[in-house]
Amino acid sequence: MNSAYLTACPVGCNAALQETDIVLPEGALLACSACGQYLSQCNAARYQASMQEFDDPRGTLPNARSVARRQQLGQRWLEKIETLLAPLPRKEIRLLDVGCSSGAFLHIAARLGFAAEGVEPAPQAAQAANSAGLVVHQGLLQDIKLPAQSFDAITLFEVIEHLKEPLALLQECRRILKPGGILLIGTANTDSWTARALGAGWEYLHIDSHGGHISFFNPQSMTLLAQRSGFVVERIETRNVRLRERDGRSALVYKAAKLVAEALSLPARWLGKGHDMKVFLRNPK
Repeated sequence: MNSAYLTACPVGCNAALQETDIVLPEGALLACSACGQYLSQCNAARYQASMQEFDDPRGTLPNARSVARRQQLGQRWLEKIETLLAPLPRKEIRLLDVGCSSGAFLHIAARLGFAAEGVEPAPQAAQAANSAGLVVHQGLLQDIKLPAQSFDAITLFEVIEHLKEPLALLQECRRILKPGGILLIGTANTDSWTARALGAGWEYLHIDSHGGHISFFNPQSMTLLAQRSGFVVERIETRNVRLRERDGRSALVYKAAKLVAEALSLPARWLGKGHDMKVFLRNPK
């Protein structure tokens, strides 16, 4: 059997890895004994093959049914960034979306008046974004070498869980952020009621369902990563609970579980137990 792609805590802890009771096709998820970070045991070949799904001209563009919701969510996060950067006017906020795919979030930012551009390693997705009139740099952020202190805000949505060495990416983000700038990271929360309820049944943990997902964060491990890369945590927000995945076997049970999950959504937000985690980091002045 090929060795696992991840062999140490991606957060940088020099601590033992322990098997969890969450068993996936690649083997049991491992947990860092210091910070609780979860690691997939998939091998390098499986990881690389799963990442190929992102080199698609459509990328993460929403379908017709989800456009309005994506617009609403994107506007919410952009307004929070704007609040944290006040009194800087929106039109003067230079924003970089790292892992922007074909530019779904950039379109929202541009419509709202932000000076937005992106970075995307997948060639076809980057080309599609540029063809749509967006400014997108093709490649890895660390290789592009953008000017130091050139952005007011950076966003990383559904990126960090794909990385073997996230510390290097955050350090590069800090280099190109202006003092006082904001980094917003969106990923899942394994210290959530969803993770507890679903365990190995949570699709987010499966590389077959979500290509490249190998590293899974919680508020503690995210805080340590931020500190080790020189950022200050402004706040961590979590939202949403899921008690059952839609599997087609019982629509009635799924609908009942969804109603209960909706009732738990507000307390999950208060207690930090939602599975959708947004982390706002500040580059110190």
